This record gives sequence, C-alpha cells and structure tokens, in this order.
Amino acid sequence: MLTIFVTGAHGFIGRHLAQALGDAGHAVAGIGHGAWPAAAAARWGVGHWLNGDLSSSNLNALRALSGTPDVVMHLAGGSSVGSAIAQPKEDFTRTVASTVELFEWLRQESPHTRVIAVSSAAVYGARHTGPIGEFAELTPYSPYGHHKLMMESLCRSYGDTYGLRSAVARLFSVYGAGLRKQLLWDLCSKLEQGQTAIELGGSGGELRDWTDVRDVVRALARLPDLASSQVPIFNLGSGVATSVRNVAKQVIAAWQPTIENPGLGFSGHSRSGDPFSLQADAARLSALGFEWRLSLNQGLADYVRWFQARDQRHF
Repeated sequence: MLTIFVTGAHGFIGRHLAQALGDAGHAVAGIGHGAWPAAAAARWGVGHWLNGDLSSSNLNALRALSGTPDVVMHLAGGSSVGSAIAQPKEDFTRTVASTVELFEWLRQESPHTRVIAVSSAAVYGARHTGPIGEFAELTPYSPYGHHKLMMESLCRSYGDTYGLRSAVARLFSVYGAGLRKQLLWDLCSKLEQGQTAIELGGSGGELRDWTDVRDVVRALARLPDLASSQVPIFNLGSGVATSVRNVAKQVIAAWQPTIENPGLGFSGHSRSGDPFSLQADAARLSALGFEWRLSLNQGLADYVRWFQARDQRHF
C-alpha cells in the first residue's frame, strides 16, 4: 500500500483517479479547492481532504493527517483553454505557481516522493496533423498550453538540479461521468432542452483523440514506477482521432429514442486557442502493455446515461 497525495482531487479527473487508487488499496489524501464533507470524499476513495491552495503549510497539514506521501499525482491546475485566455494570470497561478510550491515542499520535506505531473496535449500546439509523438515540436499558442509546458519544465528543472523523480502525462480529450463542461455537456444540455436544431461551434471536422476517464485513470496509475529525474513523458491518448461531427452524431444516436432526431449544424467559428487536430501517437504507452478497454461508442453511450440520470449529490 502506498500513501498517495492527489492534488486537484475534487475535480473531474481527480475524483475518478482517487477512487481508482483507493479501490486498489492505497491510502489517498487530497488537496485542492472546494468544500468536501468527509463522507462525500470517502465515497471517492479520499481518506483525508484539505480545502486550500498548494502551500508548504497546507502540505504539512495534510502530511500530519495522512503521513508522508510516496507518490503525488499532481492534477491541480487550470483545466480550460477558454478560462486561461480570459484570465491568464489566474491560470498561471493555478498551474505554474502551484507546481513550484509543490516541488519546493518536496525538495525540502520529502525528496524521495515521486510525482506524476498531469499535463495536456495543448503543449503540442496547432502545427501537427496525424499522430503526435512525445518528442514532436512543442508550439503551444494559448496561455493554457504555455502554462502546462512551463509545468513540465519545472519537473525537469527539479530533476536536473535536485534529483526529484517525476513523469509527465499528456492528456488528450478526456470525457466521462461527472464532466460538466465542454462539447458533450453542452450537446446533452441542448438535447435535454428538446432543441430540434442544434448548432455547435467550429466546422465539425476538428479531430480529437477521445479517451474515457476510466481508461485514463488506469493509465495514470501505471506511471509512478516510471518516475525518474530524467522525467519521462507519456501521451495518454488512444491513437484514434474522431471528428467532432461524428462524436456529436453518436451522442445524438445514444440519446434516442428520448426525442426526435434534431438537426445538427456548425457555426464555422472555432474557439481561439484550439488546434484543428490533436491525435496521440500511443506507441510509448502501448509498449508498457497498456490497452484502451472502452470504445468511443460505449463511452459516449455511458456518458449519455449518466447525464440523463445524474445525481447532483454525487457529482
């Protein structure tokens, strides 16, 4: 059994990861933002929850409750390109400044702890077509992508200088039960309202590597043993790209027969900071023996079922 801190455990991916780690028998403690009663946190595998910023005093307080961490799964940070563009300073604080605080605490208090830093495919930017490997050119062009890249650089800096061990996981388009933003949430909200002519942003041809959060957390759980001062990087993507239009059609089909089939259109206006194509080269993760279990069709159908039966108390 390991003692594992999950930063950002109250968020969408953080909750699923904490639950998976708890189910595997690890002692999980979480830190981040949001009031979270002990009983509610425990349902997600979190034995101790601290509502607050990543700071030395808060990390010391969490250690007093749970013990020194063997591993930190670092998910705290900005989670939206749009929010980062609207409030870049806040996104910097959430992603970059929080990472400095974490590594400074580890350097002084727990240098043997391993860190899995959860980054984003946004670091690759918009100059790529087809599968993108971990050593591809990095040309982020949104504050969100730049800040994630700065976070990765901090991992390398503390590895080079102090020998702290970490690994970077670059996530692609993660979805699943509990996700209350982005395309799937917006589309299901329109369907729930009974809209018969649905318009989404962009052209519909944008390509994304869609990954179910249940598979993503299984992949993340494999990485602590690979953390090192050389900071290996792993794409957490399936290697399969699907257009926004096709995803929307699958969601609408999964919603049936609740409503009549609505019309589907696209505005042609893409959101600032969004590349046209983000598809992982999944070879490095596959070499670890990892397999993606959930098909996109199954995952989207499960999301629709969750949306239709969602319980506000649990998500």
